[in-house]
Amino acid sequence: MTNPSLSARRLAPLTTPTDLGATARHEISASLTALLADVFALYLKTKNFHWHMSGRNFRDYHLLLDEQGDELFELTDVIAERARKLGGTTLRSLGHAARLQRIADNDADFVTPDDMLAELREDNTQLVSILRQLHGATSEHGDVATTSLIENWIDEAERRVWFLFETSRSV
Repeated sequence: MTNPSLSARRLAPLTTPTDLGATARHEISASLTALLADVFALYLKTKNFHWHMSGRNFRDYHLLLDEQGDELFELTDVIAERARKLGGTTLRSLGHAARLQRIADNDADFVTPDDMLAELREDNTQLVSILRQLHGATSEHGDVATTSLIENWIDEAERRVWFLFETSRSV
């Protein structure tokens, strides 16, 4: 016994109901998906540097990058679920993420601790810029919930920038 409406629902696109217009839903969810790709790229780079840290300040840097990596990883689910709440879809594979990411990878065999901290500081600064642009778009479309989340994400990213800056100072 089959239910035609049940079969139709199973084949329907993944569109969660929302009172935001189609344009807002599409633009914001697509921007969140690109943001998710960036956060995954930054997460993996942070963990890469965490795993390959060496030198005199190994323990402090290792722990700092572990903490920052955990913070970034926790952010991924929130971003993806927000895109879905808006009726959009999100990342489906590593390849999809690689096509969207704006944060550059680092596949070097060796990176000095100072260069690691500087690169992560610049990447987090780039993430702040991306978040500020997205904040403008969500505000313009009246998406108060996403705008509010982004404000917290900006604060967290600025904190990472601050810690990386202060940690790498020679004074």
